[in-house]
Amino acid sequence: MPRIAGVDIPAEKKTNIALTYIFGIGRSNVKKIIKESSVDPNKRAHLLTTEEISRLQHVIERINTEGELRKQIRENIERLKRIGSYRGSRHAAGLPARGQRTRTNARTKRGKRKTVGALEKKEAQKLEDAKKEKPAE
Repeated sequence: MPRIAGVDIPAEKKTNIALTYIFGIGRSNVKKIIKESSVDPNKRAHLLTTEEISRLQHVIERINTEGELRKQIRENIERLKRIGSYRGSRHAAGLPARGQRTRTNARTKRGKRKTVGALEKKEAQKLEDAKKEKPAE
């Protein structure tokens, strides 16, 4: 299992797919990286020679990836919150920041559904009784 940019890339996958396991490298970046390092994209990752891995590593070093990229993204979000922008406030509230609707959907950001509505008669009576007892104490 070759290790590139601090990530163990899958050995059995083709090089062009295996490189996408590195945070910050997508399919379009992979094409540029492979072209620049002159590595066969259809070659399986475990068949790469040490020279080919070092060429790939050298090209990838110039791209913001993994920890650096995560840090940069986190700092950008903190800056948006600090300056009080709308996007920053949406991030702080844990809501979608790019104009998506929230009346329905948005489950990944808002979390599991919590039903709010009418109570059964027995539960409503218990709540009323509890409210009446508190001021008496």
